[in-house]
Amino acid sequence: MLKAVILIGGPQKGTRFRPLSFEVPKPLFPVAGVPMIQHHIEACAQVPGMQEILLIGFYQPDEPLTQFLEAAQQEFHLPVRYLQEFAPLGTGGGLYHFRDQILAGGPEAFFVLNADVCSDFPLSAMLEAHRHQRHPFLLLGTTANRTQSLNYGCMVENPQTHEVLHYVEKPSTFISDIINCGIYLFSPEALKPLRDVFQRNQQDGQLEDSPGLWPGAGTIRLEQDVFSALAGQGQIYVHLTDGIWSQIKSAGSALYASRLYLSRYQTTHPERLAKHTPGGPRIRGTHPAPIPNLRPPPRFLTLSPELKPQSLFGVFAPRASLLLLGNVYIHPTAKVAPSAVLGPNVSIGKGVTVGEGVRLRESIVLHGATLQEHTCVLHSIVGWGSTVGRWARVEGTPNDPNPNDPRARMDSESLFKDGKLLPAITILGCRVRIPAEVLILNSIVLPHKELSRSFTNQIIL
Repeated sequence: MLKAVILIGGPQKGTRFRPLSFEVPKPLFPVAGVPMIQHHIEACAQVPGMQEILLIGFYQPDEPLTQFLEAAQQEFHLPVRYLQEFAPLGTGGGLYHFRDQILAGGPEAFFVLNADVCSDFPLSAMLEAHRHQRHPFLLLGTTANRTQSLNYGCMVENPQTHEVLHYVEKPSTFISDIINCGIYLFSPEALKPLRDVFQRNQQDGQLEDSPGLWPGAGTIRLEQDVFSALAGQGQIYVHLTDGIWSQIKSAGSALYASRLYLSRYQTTHPERLAKHTPGGPRIRGTHPAPIPNLRPPPRFLTLSPELKPQSLFGVFAPRASLLLLGNVYIHPTAKVAPSAVLGPNVSIGKGVTVGEGVRLRESIVLHGATLQEHTCVLHSIVGWGSTVGRWARVEGTPNDPNPNDPRARMDSESLFKDGKLLPAITILGCRVRIPAEVLILNSIVLPHKELSRSFTNQIIL
C-alpha cells in the first residue's frame, strides 16, 4: 500500500506568480490545459498500489479547491483529500503535523511532491529503487550547470551506492551539479527525524519564551533541518533522472512548463492535443505549413524509400510531421476561427474566443478571454476574461534555458535589475481590456485595467 502527499503551500507563497495568483490558488493555475497539481495527481494515480493522495497546505478550502478535489476523486477513482495547516509549517511541518493521517492504514512508503515543479514524475522507477534497497529517504535528483546549481538544493552523492553524503540548500559556492527536484519517497520511519526536529524546536522555544508549546515548534524545513543534518549517515539516497524537470516559481516558468507538458502529451495524452482538421484552425509546429500546388522536389534530392515522393516540401512532407507537431491544447468549449494560426506550444482555456486571422504562439489564454480579429499574441499569458482588440499585438520575451547546454535550467527570474524592468513574458491580469491597434511589449498589466495606448517594459498598476 502506498500514499502520496502533495505540498501546495499557501497564499503567502507564490508572490512571484502574481498577478495570476490573485484569481486562483497557484496550484490550480492551468498549465498545459489542466490545473498544475493535476499532473502530479495523474502521475501518482498510475503507480500500482496507490491508495490515497493527500494535499497539505494553508489555503482556505474555498470553492475552486473543493470542486477540484471532487473532480479529481471522480476522475482517478482515488481518495484525494485536503489537509489544512493551522499556520505555515514549512516543507516538513505539515508532514509531521498530519503524521497520523499519512500513516493510517500502514503504507509501505509515501511519496512527497512539491506542487511547484514540472516533471515527468518517474515515481515507479523511484519505487523500484526503494524496494531494491530500502532507506528512510529517497530524493529525486537531476543535474544543473555550475552557475545555476547555486539556486537549488545541492547534493554530493556516493557514485557507487547513491548515498547522499552532503546536502546544502542554495549554497553560496559550488558544491555539486546534482540538484534536488522536490520529489521524494519516504519510508514511515522518515517521520522520526521530523519528530526530533519538532522536539528540539520546542525545547529551544521554551528556553526563550514562557513555558508551554512554542508556536514555531511545528515549523520544519525538510531541506535545512532534515536533509542537511542527516546527509552522510546512511539514511538519505538519491535517484537520478534525465527526464524533464523545471520549477514553476513565476509566470515565465509556467509558460515554459506548459511547453514541456504539451510536448509530453504526444506520448502520454495525445487526445488532449488539437488535431488539424479541414475548416479548422491551422496548427503550426516547427515546420512550415504545407503550401498547395508545390512542384515535386528537385531531381538531386535523395529520398528514403519509406517517404516515397512525400519529403520535405509542403504537401510532400508527411502530414503527421507538418500538421501534428504544433502541441496545441484547445478546450472543447473554446471557439477558434478557421483562419487562426496556432502554435507551437499554445494552451487555450474554457470559453475562449479566438477571432479570424489571430496568430498565437508560445502562450496561455485563460478562461473566458477574447482575442479579436487579427491580433498577435506571442510569449504571453492572457488572463481570465480579458479582451485583446483587433490588430493589437501582445508580445513578451522568453527567458528559456540555454538550448546549447543540456544541463541548463530555468533561471530564477527577477523583475528588476539596476532599477530597470527586465524584459520578460507579457502578462495580462484578469479582465484587462487592450484596445485595437496597440502594442503591449514585455509588460505586466494588473487586473481590471482598461488601457488606451501602447506600453513597453512597464508594470501597469
